[in-house]
Amino acid sequence: QVQLVESGGGLVQPGGSLRLSCAASGFALEYYAIGWFRQAPGKEREGVSCTSRRGGRTNYVDSVKGRFTVSRDGAKSTVYLQMNNLKPEDTAVYYCAAFILDCKVDGSGYWGQGTQVTVSS
Repeated sequence: QVQLVESGGGLVQPGGSLRLSCAASGFALEYYAIGWFRQAPGKEREGVSCTSRRGGRTNYVDSVKGRFTVSRDGAKSTVYLQMNNLKPEDTAVYYCAAFILDCKVDGSGYWGQGTQVTVSS
């Protein structure tokens, strides 16, 4: 059974940090492109990052460059999104997704249920 489960979200003050986890089961992450996405209230879902197959290059949306970093554990079963210097505009539900080829925002691929990140004083 293919499953992706996000965790690590919560409430954090501006300038703080969170690390989100995306745990995979039923398939090997290394064979898939892995994307992080987010959707804020009243806004369209947007791509945050995309890591190419076999742990290749990770691209980030301009708004998070220098603040967010994607990594993977040694067992290759969990992908992390380290978020530093968080801003109120980062508030959103964050999702991870796995794709056979390229990351897409259209709902294709395998998606987790999301984890809420709220940045507020």
